[in-house]
Amino acid sequence: MGVPMKAVGGGIGGLIVLVIALLLGTDPGQVSNVNPSSNLDQASLSAEDKELADFVSVVLADTEDTWTVLFAADNREYREPTLVLFTDAVESACGFAESAVGPFYCPADEKVYIDLGFYGDLKERYGAPGDFAQAYVVAHEVGHHVQNLLGISEQVQSAQQGLSTVDANRLSVMQELQADCFAGVWAHNADEARDLLEQGDIEEGLNAASSIGDDRLQMESQGRVTPDSFTHGSSAQRVSWFQTGLESGDVNSCNTFEVLNQ
Repeated sequence: MGVPMKAVGGGIGGLIVLVIALLLGTDPGQVSNVNPSSNLDQASLSAEDKELADFVSVVLADTEDTWTVLFAADNREYREPTLVLFTDAVESACGFAESAVGPFYCPADEKVYIDLGFYGDLKERYGAPGDFAQAYVVAHEVGHHVQNLLGISEQVQSAQQGLSTVDANRLSVMQELQADCFAGVWAHNADEARDLLEQGDIEEGLNAASSIGDDRLQMESQGRVTPDSFTHGSSAQRVSWFQTGLESGDVNSCNTFEVLNQ
């Protein structure tokens, strides 16, 4: 999901690294580039929200480990994004966003913004519970960061200038589906390196991808589906591209722009 001024975004179980961090007494907020205080009243957080905040922080750290290795294999340097946790609303370099926007990534400040309240919606409203489903959301936003580092985001923004709304939306769909594919690439490589996935995790991730497809959300909100207004892709497309990345583990398999233009 997105906010004004070029933000992009969406709207994976128990991570072994999280268990280890907690057992060793490590503060998960210190294992990655995190700014948990932005519009987040720590004192008022419920125990569940605090657990979610720790979980999201450790997922981000795992994506950093994975993408650092993948970038290095291509003779590139991975620049880590900053995680901002918020509730209700947040101010970013891409503009002001309320919780209705959901999680998003802002290329202007290279920050991943996660509204902790969205996870309640993911479970209750969209019927996509589970740790892996939650991690998929983070990995999707990190996928947008990868696009930003590779120059893809800038190319899409430039290409959208002067296009009709329908054609601009089509490019947005391609960009979002590629972020889904990149999320799958992370999951594949993280599992290969750290035996990350447990039985049922893949199903949770696929269910999350399906639950936030444009067609499903439009049918829920307006009782009809208008494909020309899609900005993220249908449930089937989101599942398919996440699965493509998950099965291949290869960034090169995620060229949604070429495939969807055929």
